[in-house]
Amino acid sequence: MIRTKSARRGAFTAAHHLASQTGLAVLRDGGNAIEAMVAAAATVAVVYPYANSIGGDGFWLIGEPGQDPLCIDASGRSGGLATLDFYRQHQLSQMPLRGPLVANTVAATISGWQLALELSAKWDGRLPLKRLLEDATYYAAKGFPVASNHAGSIATFADQLKNVPGFADAFLPGGKPLQAAAMWKQEALGRTFERLASAGLDDYYRGDIARTQAASLEKLGSPLRLSDFENQRAQFVTPLVLQHSAGRIFNMTAPTQGVASQMILGLFDRLDCKTAEGFEHIHLLVEATKQAFIQRDTHIADPTVMKIQTQSLLEPKFLDGLAAQIDRQRAAPWPPQKDGEGDTIWMGCIDGEGRAVSFIQSVYWQHGSGVVLPETGVLWQNRGTSFTLREGDLRQIKPHTKPYHTLNPAYARLKDGRTIAYGTMGGEGQPQTQAIMFTRYVQFGQKLQDAVTGPRFFLGRTTGGTTETLKMENRFDPALLEALRQAGHAVESVGPYENMMGHAGMLVLHPSGVIEMAGDPRSDGQAVGF
Repeated sequence: MIRTKSARRGAFTAAHHLASQTGLAVLRDGGNAIEAMVAAAATVAVVYPYANSIGGDGFWLIGEPGQDPLCIDASGRSGGLATLDFYRQHQLSQMPLRGPLVANTVAATISGWQLALELSAKWDGRLPLKRLLEDATYYAAKGFPVASNHAGSIATFADQLKNVPGFADAFLPGGKPLQAAAMWKQEALGRTFERLASAGLDDYYRGDIARTQAASLEKLGSPLRLSDFENQRAQFVTPLVLQHSAGRIFNMTAPTQGVASQMILGLFDRLDCKTAEGFEHIHLLVEATKQAFIQRDTHIADPTVMKIQTQSLLEPKFLDGLAAQIDRQRAAPWPPQKDGEGDTIWMGCIDGEGRAVSFIQSVYWQHGSGVVLPETGVLWQNRGTSFTLREGDLRQIKPHTKPYHTLNPAYARLKDGRTIAYGTMGGEGQPQTQAIMFTRYVQFGQKLQDAVTGPRFFLGRTTGGTTETLKMENRFDPALLEALRQAGHAVESVGPYENMMGHAGMLVLHPSGVIEMAGDPRSDGQAVGF
C-alpha cells in the first residue's frame, strides 16, 4: 500500500523516478518550479523515450500563489510543404501512421522550455542552462538502466517499427529489443544536449542543430524544412476555466482536448452524485465522457480553423443542456471513435514559494513516428497522424497548421485555498483518468494517493486494440461491473494496474504551506519532496 507523502520546501512527481530525482535536485539547489521542470523534462526525454522526446511537443500551466495560471502552448505546426497534393503524390488516401511522411510537424517542446525560462528569470531564476541539462546529458552519454515500461513498449512495437529509419539502430541493438534494466547509451543525443547547453536552446530552431535536423528530415522524405524550424515560437495562451462547485479548474485550450477534461468534471458536478466507487459514480463519469468526446471531436482543431470559441463549450447553460441528456440508469450508444493510441509523460512540481507547474510532453503514439535522426539522436513525433487527407475536413492537413492534441495538463484552485497540479499520460484516457482522480479526491474526500492508485476505467480503443469497450481494472467490485453491463455498457475486465489507464500524478498545496504528493504505481516513477 502506497501512502500519501507530504513536504514543505518543494515536491515533484513524474512517471520516471530519475526525472523525479532531477527535479528534486534542482529544487534543492535553489531552483524554482520552472527550472526544476525544464531539467526534469530534459531527463525524462532521455530515459523514457517511448513516451516523449525533444522531438515532440509540450504544454505548460504555471501558477503563482493568488493568481490564475499562465498557459504555454509549445506545439509545432505542419511544414510548409505539408499539403494534400504532397500526400497524393505519394499515392496516399489517408495519413500514414509511422515513418518520415508523418514526421511532418515541428518538434516544439524545447521552444516551450525557452519561454518558460523567460518567466523563470522574472522569478529570479538563477541556475545556468548547463546545470539544468546536466542529468539529461549524463544519462544520454554515459547510459542508464532501461525502465520496464520502456522495454515492454519496444518489444511490443519492434516488428512494426524495425524498418523505420533510425529505429533499429537506436532501440534494437544487435537486432533485438532493449531489455529492462539493461544499460543503454544514446551518444548522439548526449552530444545534442551538450550543444544545447553551450549554444543555448534557440540552437534547436535557428542554429546548427536546426540545420542538421532539417537536412536529415528532408533527406528522409519529410515535408519539414529549415524555414519551418526557424518560424517556431512557443506562445502564452489563455487557459480554459471551468467554474466548478469546488472552485476553478484550468486546462489547455485548443488544439488540445483540455476542454473535454473540463466538460466531464462540469457535467459530473451537475449530476449530484452522492457516493464514490459505485454504479452512480462510474456510470455518470462514463456518460459524461461520451458527451464531452462528441463535442470535442465535432469542434476541436487548430484554433485558426475552428468555428467556435473553445471556452463556449464550458458555458453553464451549455453544460446544463448536455447534463440533462444523460440517463442516470442507462448507457447511451457509444459512437465509433478514432484510434485511442497515445503515449505521453505528465509531471508536476510545486516549489517552496508555492509556485506550481503542471506540464506534459509527448511524441504521441508510443515511439512517435519511429524516426530517429542519426546525427542528433532525436526521436521524432507522429502528432501529424491527427490530420486527415479529407478535403474540407476540420482537421485537414494544411501548411503551417497545428494538429489536434490529446495533451492536457490540469490545474485547480479550490474555494478552500488548496491548489492542485495534476495530469496523466494516456491519449484518449487522459480526460477519463483526470476525472476519476479529481472526483475521488475533491468531491468524495479520498486520500490523495488513494485517488491516484484506485482502479480506473478506459472508454474506447487502446493502443493496438480493436474494441470500443468500457475497459475496467479488475480491482473494481465484480458486482459493479455486472451492474454496468445490465445498464448497457460493453464492459471488459482488464488487469489490476494497466498502462492504458495512464501514468498519473497529483500535487496539492494547502493553505498551511504543506505540499501533498502522489505518484502512480502503474508507472516507473515516484513522487518526491523535501
